[in-house]
Amino acid sequence: MNLDNFPLSSKIKIKNFNKNYYKKYNQKFDEIYFDLIKKRNDSRNIISLFNKNYKLNFKTNQLKKFHKFKTFALIGMGGSVLGSKAIYNFLEKKIKKKFYFFDDINEKKLKDFKKKEDLKKTLFLIISKSGNTIETLSNTFSLKILNKRAKNIIIISERSNNYLFNIAKKLKIFYIEHKKFVGGRFSVLSEVGILPAFFMGIDTIKLRSKILNILKGKNKALLKDCAIKLSYLFNSKKKNNLIFLNYSPQLEQFLFWCQQLIAESLGKKQKGFLPVISNAPKDHHSLLQLYLDGPKDKLFYIFSCDENSKEKINVKKVSNTKNYLHNKSLSLIKNAQKDALIKSLNKKEIPYREFNIKKINEQILGKLFAYFMLETIILGKLSKINPFNQPAVEEVKVYTKNFLN
Repeated sequence: MNLDNFPLSSKIKIKNFNKNYYKKYNQKFDEIYFDLIKKRNDSRNIISLFNKNYKLNFKTNQLKKFHKFKTFALIGMGGSVLGSKAIYNFLEKKIKKKFYFFDDINEKKLKDFKKKEDLKKTLFLIISKSGNTIETLSNTFSLKILNKRAKNIIIISERSNNYLFNIAKKLKIFYIEHKKFVGGRFSVLSEVGILPAFFMGIDTIKLRSKILNILKGKNKALLKDCAIKLSYLFNSKKKNNLIFLNYSPQLEQFLFWCQQLIAESLGKKQKGFLPVISNAPKDHHSLLQLYLDGPKDKLFYIFSCDENSKEKINVKKVSNTKNYLHNKSLSLIKNAQKDALIKSLNKKEIPYREFNIKKINEQILGKLFAYFMLETIILGKLSKINPFNQPAVEEVKVYTKNFLN
């Protein structure tokens, strides 16, 4: 299957799948599905994100004064930045402007940035749902960019008593409200991802234009099949590791976005998948032996993009010996390695699914974001897990503040 048109992916291949389990959860899926359909028009519910009439908290004509900037720095953590990094990575060939992402505490990176770029000619996008994220505040204060009526800063946070909102009010800095009902890891299709995408020169209307298609017709059938099979593997606890085998560099940051989405949404009640990003074919020579011949506790997602390499290898120029690489493109070689892996997975009866992308464009990326968010939400509900909270993360945040006080 491919991502040019739906279905988004192949069905999950599981040997001897329990049909009685499917029958039992078929009705549960339908109940969850119709509940989601009803909530898509509720402007105070996260499912409204997938509605084509979703209203952003800014208008593009408000951003005209920022058009002069050619260098951008996005400061955020987790869901506040991972979606934008995924957009940039996937559509980089279309983007003419320079983007930096600060999503860690890295003193050397900050120093190098200050040496390399003119901070006054850089537009800073500071994003935190809570407005109190320690790393985001630390990086912002370290860069020493906060000044009254600063013309090169945009702040996105909840409109509440928090550091960023209070700073925006006090210093009269351009501010955009982060909707309270939109959790960070689900926020890429909201102001959090759409604003940076706009500055990247991406067609944000196209990015959101096809996201509801995954709830219709054959796409619904695929979503149901995959969500039920995933819940079977999830609840049995037999498959604890989710390996993203990635054959396309354009998808690397998208998979880091997926990693947070799945780990934070589903890692609860002693259950969860550990999402691991594994770049192929590089990892064929380091991890593949373990993947195929180690513990059978893994589920594989195989990602690839069609790359039509025109240039082909010419072995005859350097050798008269016949070689199977002669007249082959790099993309064809990589596809052969991927197909060989799939053949081995089938032989060893290891569960997997494949995502093959035919086109690199905004609509496809929007569908990818929407599909994984909805599948994760449904999987959580099928497994009686709240996919929207993160109690363990909040606990560590409290401990950190206590150590710093």
